[in-house]
Amino acid sequence: MRLANKVAMVTGAGSGIGKGIAIRFAEEGADVVIADVNLEGAQATAREVEVLGRKSLAIKTDVASSASVEQMIRATVDKFGKVDILVNNAGIFIQKPLQETTEEDWDRIININLKGVFLCTKAAVSHMLKQGKGKIINIASIAGEVGYLNSSAYCASKGGVIALTKELALELASKKINVNAIGPGAIETTMTKDMLANPEVKEALLRTIPYGRIGQPGDIANAALYLASDESDYVNGATLFVDGGWLTQ
Repeated sequence: MRLANKVAMVTGAGSGIGKGIAIRFAEEGADVVIADVNLEGAQATAREVEVLGRKSLAIKTDVASSASVEQMIRATVDKFGKVDILVNNAGIFIQKPLQETTEEDWDRIININLKGVFLCTKAAVSHMLKQGKGKIINIASIAGEVGYLNSSAYCASKGGVIALTKELALELASKKINVNAIGPGAIETTMTKDMLANPEVKEALLRTIPYGRIGQPGDIANAALYLASDESDYVNGATLFVDGGWLTQ
């Protein structure tokens, strides 16, 4: 198993991409901390992890709150004694034209999508430094690389995640802590459910994807598994776009 004896913490793992990553990690031998603002969702994912024979911890976490993040880290270390892998996956998407985007919309997206990565990474790194090794995986987006219509705050947040990933990789490489990102394209999750339910919207999306299908959480989970494993020790500061070829156009 590629993650045997590892402890992985995945934020936003109560559903969607985070859930897919948590389960994939458990399949490869990791014990998993499932952090989500939706505790019921986190507990459901935790039960699936335990069915696979791994230990789990479901904890309600608001990644935009330093107190909540510190509580998550303490609970993880109290139960498992360490943090080997952190996946900063928690995020939200609000699509509005610029003139309709409120200051509250902007602050909420930046606080969860970008500040949350900063807070969780800072808290986890304090323990990874003691261990002398760690893997951090930030879930960005193709919208951090190219513009996505009517999504100014979201694009800014994900572009910030990519830039932060590069800086943290540079800062932590000598400590043998790898920091990389994944940039998903269109992925079928609860976040995109309503959008994909519209046949015209779905068809328009498919026309932008050379591979010809909408992505699944498992597509992102497989990329995360590589970046979490020892196989990626020499990969640092990279953003791996998993988008069916969207960005080739």
